[in-house]
Amino acid sequence: MQRIYEPENLLEGQMLLGMLASEGIEAHLLGQHLVGAVGELPACGLLGLLVADEDAERARALIGAYNAAQPLPGDEPESFQGVLLC
Repeated sequence: MQRIYEPENLLEGQMLLGMLASEGIEAHLLGQHLVGAVGELPACGLLGLLVADEDAERARALIGAYNAAQPLPGDEPESFQGVLLC
């Protein structure tokens, strides 16, 4: 198994697990049970995505594509066009 990525938070980690599973790559999220103890532990490096050695390269490419993705122009609903949502 290789640690291929450190998600910023638990939500991103769970989403990436689902994305990789949909591509047929079994992954494990290391440290997900430590997130509740952030007050007691260092805040970075707790989470890590692990995949089998043979899936590591493909999983890194998929995560790289996810990180490079940009929203399509005009994808927002008409009622929100030109409105800044915070």
